[in-house]
Amino acid sequence: MKAVLALENGQWFEGTSIGAAGEARGEVVFNTGLTGYQEVLTDPSYAGQIVTMTAPQIGNYGIASDDIESARVQVAGFVVREASPVTSNWRASGSLREYLAAYGIVAIAGIDTRALTRVLRTAGVMRGVIGTGPVDPRALVEQAGSLPPMEGSDLVTTVTCAQPFDWEGQPGGEEAGTAAYLLAPGRLPKRRLRVAAYDLGMKWNILRRLAAYGCDVRVFPATTPARDLLAIAPDGIFLSNGPGDPAALPYVVTHARELVEAGVPVFGICLGHQVLGLAMGGRTYKLKFGHRGTNHPVKQLATGRVEITSQNHGFAVDAASLPAEVEVTHLNLYDGTVEGLRHRERPVFSVQYHPEAAPGPHDADYLFGLFLDAMEGRG
Repeated sequence: MKAVLALENGQWFEGTSIGAAGEARGEVVFNTGLTGYQEVLTDPSYAGQIVTMTAPQIGNYGIASDDIESARVQVAGFVVREASPVTSNWRASGSLREYLAAYGIVAIAGIDTRALTRVLRTAGVMRGVIGTGPVDPRALVEQAGSLPPMEGSDLVTTVTCAQPFDWEGQPGGEEAGTAAYLLAPGRLPKRRLRVAAYDLGMKWNILRRLAAYGCDVRVFPATTPARDLLAIAPDGIFLSNGPGDPAALPYVVTHARELVEAGVPVFGICLGHQVLGLAMGGRTYKLKFGHRGTNHPVKQLATGRVEITSQNHGFAVDAASLPAEVEVTHLNLYDGTVEGLRHRERPVFSVQYHPEAAPGPHDADYLFGLFLDAMEGRG
């Protein structure tokens, strides 16, 4: 079936449908990862976005049940150059095309993703629509221009959990089998540590890593008052990744500010990092085309060490807006944007990237050990 991807700037790309029939609407972004398409598809941080994979062939190792990062596919739509007709992987339980169709995801293949990525890098990410069948591209362009922008969008309420729950392993998965593929933790605590986590759109591998590091995690919806998290007497608080504009989350920022002031160790990742930046007095802004991929170099300022990191975000913290008591700890070596923060007087720190990977390198996994240090009073 024919498919068309139309952008708000008037350009469109014709290709072939590889998923469900219908229309997909959202912000069109690109991810430079060579692998990890299943983790990308199921990452809640991609809610409201049409994701373009820049690698030329996607789908060749199929879909594996242990590699999902949430209970469903989260992307608004999917764009690839070539969808592999062959699935070759002993762990695979199905093909990419079957997976997209099963979850009702509209996707397009057969377009020049290099040309599309150059448009997005030059003009910035923009709103778009994928339509399948005999569609009018000009009508899709008009639809794209009428979509709400990502700025000001609270998408966390669409992906956060409905009720608090204790993490006991991937629902429907086989944690014992999955554990064989996980990196061994850098160290373990002297006792089991209790972590209260805000679910802003959390990837399951964050929970897997916290559990691997000896933590019992209770997950709370994003709207939960801070006092409810403190009521379980946690050793530490975690703020997760998630989608949308951090400045559109005043309720989460208020919760985070209360937690910072409570003096309990706090660790934030991605959207959680941006929320902490706001809670500690800073500002955020939208990047031109964001950071999405598994090859972003980040410099740890205290040591000069460079980490290759996994990233997925379209907003960043403004370093110039931070108060004196907040220190920038990491910088992105591509564009100099803030990649890490630390409060000088309280046990609070955060990073913009994804130390839990899935997909991506494990260079930053040590950050979970630093969280243990803070919780055990050693940091």
